[in-house]
Amino acid sequence: MTTPDQDHARRGGAPVAALDQLPEPEARAVGWLRNWCEGPDGQTHVWEDALERLGAARGRACLAAFEQLLGLILAHGRRPLMRHSTGCMCVGADEAVFAQFLASAATGEAEDAMMLASLLVRADMAPTVYGLARIAGLGLLAGRTAAPAVAANMTWPATVTRH
Repeated sequence: MTTPDQDHARRGGAPVAALDQLPEPEARAVGWLRNWCEGPDGQTHVWEDALERLGAARGRACLAAFEQLLGLILAHGRRPLMRHSTGCMCVGADEAVFAQFLASAATGEAEDAMMLASLLVRADMAPTVYGLARIAGLGLLAGRTAAPAVAANMTWPATVTRH
């Protein structure tokens, strides 16, 4: 088992920001990433958040894209995706790239999104993950928005394996 300092020293895990300093959609993207990767309990929290914010039909469409997106990133990543625990206020480099990727895709900044995608997955997968990120990112930008502090203080379970 590694210590938090060792986890942060790994490529992609180094803290680059604080969660409460990110714009709300990006903080939410980091929260969704962390929770989704934690397993069924975390995924339930993500589903509940999406359905509350977007309604049933839009929430399901957003989360279907989000699930496919993460599946492709994890299966075709350039290296293992690093993330911090759900209760951590740090934002790791990989998490920041993921959040920026979703935001860029959602706002139609295709060139920036494709460049960011190439940091996460093999180059041949970038167009595919871009399309999914556009759908998932639009869901993150839509619906009721909360202040960044609300997204940062969601009561999602923390893990002990990462900082």
